[in-house]
Amino acid sequence: MGKISVQRRKLGILGGGQLGRMLIQSAMDFNLDIHILDPDKDAPCSKLATKFTKGELTDYDTVMEFAEPCDIITIEIENVNTKALKALKKAGKEVYPQPEIIELIQDKREQKKFYKAHKIPTAPFKLTKDRKDVEKKASLPCVNKLGREGYDGRGVRVIRKKSDLKKAFDKPGLIEDLIDFDKEIAVIVARNKHGQTKVFPPVEMAFHPEANLVEYLFAPAMINPPIEEKAEKIALKVIKELDMIGILAVEMFVTKEGEILVNEVAPRPHNSGHQTIEGNVTSQYEQHLRAIFNLPLGDTSLRGSTAMVNVLGEEGHTGIARFEGLEEVLSVAGAHIHLYGKKMTKPFRKMGHVTIEDNDTGRLKEKVDKIKNVLKVIADKK
Repeated sequence: MGKISVQRRKLGILGGGQLGRMLIQSAMDFNLDIHILDPDKDAPCSKLATKFTKGELTDYDTVMEFAEPCDIITIEIENVNTKALKALKKAGKEVYPQPEIIELIQDKREQKKFYKAHKIPTAPFKLTKDRKDVEKKASLPCVNKLGREGYDGRGVRVIRKKSDLKKAFDKPGLIEDLIDFDKEIAVIVARNKHGQTKVFPPVEMAFHPEANLVEYLFAPAMINPPIEEKAEKIALKVIKELDMIGILAVEMFVTKEGEILVNEVAPRPHNSGHQTIEGNVTSQYEQHLRAIFNLPLGDTSLRGSTAMVNVLGEEGHTGIARFEGLEEVLSVAGAHIHLYGKKMTKPFRKMGHVTIEDNDTGRLKEKVDKIKNVLKVIADKK
């Protein structure tokens, strides 16, 4: 029998948020059938999927039933039932990234142990059982991370002085040295079943001081060529050592001495790759589809310089979302608005992003500042 054509193979995605939404938008170009599972009936993917199922991503039976008609299963969030994914893989379904890799990455402790075992540079760390263990082992200043369930800025606490120790997590986790870094960068890398790999040029990230999530980024990162080459080599090493199929975002610190340390990884499309839709020859979303369908990987070259601004819910606003400043943003040359279709806003919730294209670095930064100041997501009082 011949191979089943790409168009006839159904793709099931666990998670129906903005990453799934942008995957669907890319999948439309391939005429793919996309099935989505998400616990929220109004999830961003709910109106776009070929078939949308409301259900829990962590429930074994729900995942098994959802995946039954699908040929390939992937994720847009790590908090999924890996036992079900292992059973599906054993039954002959293609699951990418592989369940064992999702399981490893679900736990930051296992991530760190993996880096150490495979000689991947990362910040020195100690595993901790609870708050008392943090108090016992901590060398200040340090960062305390939850082992599991940390996501989108949650699950990370900086402990600078003794009085901060009361903020430590009272659950299994880790502490690591607080790195005095020069820049935070991310490299996205993809790998297909044939072992072909492609690397996206590094991007430079700026984090929101309160929410601990990416506020904006610049592509390419403003780093010298040797640092760029080293970062790309490390990202390739991580995906090859994992033996992973799909797309992997590798977040890294660049120290003041020029050392590169892996912070965390995400085995899926990532916030640090949104700008690839306009900024690169192939977007991270198309690349992920190419990788999991075992197609030739696309050209990752930059089309030019870009920036990406996350559109976050305003502090003090919870309710039906209303966007202020859209017209003003649309008047900015090179600005592209992506709204995620979320009806409700709350403080720091990711509601959309804006990509800005401009090859003049100074102008690009001015446009980022303008968009950050004029585009607001507030709660409609009506």
